[in-house]
Amino acid sequence: MPKIIIKTPEEIEIMREGGKILANCLQETALRAKPGVSTLELDQFAEKFLRDHNTIPSFKGYSGFPATLCTNIDNVVVHGIPKKDEILKEGQFIAIDCGTIYKGFHTDSTVFIGIGKISSEKQKMISVAEEALGQAIMTLKDGVYLGELSGVIENTITKNGYSVVEELTGHGVGRKLHEYPYITNYRDQKLPIFKAGMTIAVEPIFTNGNGDIRTLADDWTIVTADNSLAAQIEHTLLVTENGCEILTQA
Repeated sequence: MPKIIIKTPEEIEIMREGGKILANCLQETALRAKPGVSTLELDQFAEKFLRDHNTIPSFKGYSGFPATLCTNIDNVVVHGIPKKDEILKEGQFIAIDCGTIYKGFHTDSTVFIGIGKISSEKQKMISVAEEALGQAIMTLKDGVYLGELSGVIENTITKNGYSVVEELTGHGVGRKLHEYPYITNYRDQKLPIFKAGMTIAVEPIFTNGNGDIRTLADDWTIVTADNSLAAQIEHTLLVTENGCEILTQA
């Protein structure tokens, strides 16, 4: 079994500081996500914000990814590449995913919002995503099994009639963007047991279709195979003795 990485108090403080910068970046970026704005404009704003705050965009250049943000609109599940000619439209919803490196440590977070007035179905999916993440946050603490955490996420998603995208997961995060363990959104195993001092990115991902996905020709953008709507939301969390701390909250 891979090693579980426990962060020192000094490392946790660095991640706390970096997470705050990332959270504020996403908050400001989300305010700019309006009809008529391109996803490239959002990406350029976010990159400038992060660099102005002495942090490094962790997605840009990661395995060749070309952007600071992943901009996932409607049927795009993850890894949507911002584009000059991709213009936000009234009624869409978008998951804006971003990671940053501050003093050598990564944090990772996603905001999930509507563009202008959205349908009741899209609003419900945003609410269910928030509920799934919220239930995970309330469950996570020292001594909890991974299977218990992932089961809470799965139950919230499926009770509302949605399908978990099983191939995509949350993950540990710290000196690397992706560390052990991978946090599934379905109950597939009991181990490992979370320990105080672990930092993880919890990331519910689901669709209102059958949950199947496919990758586009750019080798990055993952969309729903049945053209259904997709949902994604994420926070970096610190496991504590009695619960957890959200490190990416504005």
